[in-house]
Amino acid sequence: MIILIEPFGQNNLLMSVPKVKSVLVTGASGFVGSVLVPELSHRGFDVGRLVRNKNHQDNLKIKNFYIDDLDNLGDLNEPLKDVDVVIHLAARVHVMDEKRSDALAQCRRINVESTLNLALQAASFGVKRFVFLSSIKVNGELTKKYKPFRADDASNPQDPYGVSKFEAEAGLIKLANKTGMEVVIIRPPLVYGPGVKANFLNMIKILHAGLPLPFGSVNNKRSLVFIDNLVDLIIKVIDHPGASGEIFLVSDDNDVSTSRLLNVLSLGLRGRKARLIPLPESLLKIIFKVLGKSSLSDRLLGSLQLDIEKTKNKLDWVPPVTFDRGIKITVDSYLNSVR
Repeated sequence: MIILIEPFGQNNLLMSVPKVKSVLVTGASGFVGSVLVPELSHRGFDVGRLVRNKNHQDNLKIKNFYIDDLDNLGDLNEPLKDVDVVIHLAARVHVMDEKRSDALAQCRRINVESTLNLALQAASFGVKRFVFLSSIKVNGELTKKYKPFRADDASNPQDPYGVSKFEAEAGLIKLANKTGMEVVIIRPPLVYGPGVKANFLNMIKILHAGLPLPFGSVNNKRSLVFIDNLVDLIIKVIDHPGASGEIFLVSDDNDVSTSRLLNVLSLGLRGRKARLIPLPESLLKIIFKVLGKSSLSDRLLGSLQLDIEKTKNKLDWVPPVTFDRGIKITVDSYLNSVR
């Protein structure tokens, strides 16, 4: 239920500038949203955002719409009024080694039911395009090295999060066919950048401490995406005529092994290569299995590559930030935070 609307700030754009598109962003205070919303505002879009935190404060001149929860959106008359494009980032995030017996039901409640509720309301208000941030987990968990996933591959989700994202995609496509509202789906791999959390942050902390890691022999291939690259693509598909009804994969277009990633991170943190012990991958898999960390083993030892040729060709888009630059920005941000 919407409980408060904050007033819209003064528009400082020159009167000669055409009226910008109106965009509503969900999940605006999350990792991706916190970068996307300021960039949208900077590029001249009329931005509104759905947020749950009433104490959310910044200097952006945008509309804030407060909701109780993702599964209690209520009537979105005010947020969706005169909106051209909805960018749906909000989700029940993936939890590694999910043990809850009702994990799929929980994921479906937020990632499927709430998504389709939002999209149906958006269509009824005449929203032209609905951009959905999905996940590469819809394609599957792992690829054979040098045989990357493609956007048009058959889906093969393996866990509750991936299944829920796949079902949400299917529901949105069906809704688009029924209502005429355009749908664009983006499937990213692991997203990194300043403020990154979870395993990526843990790797940075271990490397910063100079501790050894047993990944010197790992020669896999992983696709990653720097947050600015993902945000740039999201903005690209807001009004690109070739994006309607399409699924796009996104990455830095520079796949790396775990050992190379660790070395690049360590060079930025300590000015030297990581201390990597060359343990055989077969032994590492056994160790991870004994520790009950098979999912982590897949992420550190297995390959997960994305082919983004369709994205580049159809949208005339290339990642604006290189992998090395993205890592440097991420590392520098971490170092500033611990000083």
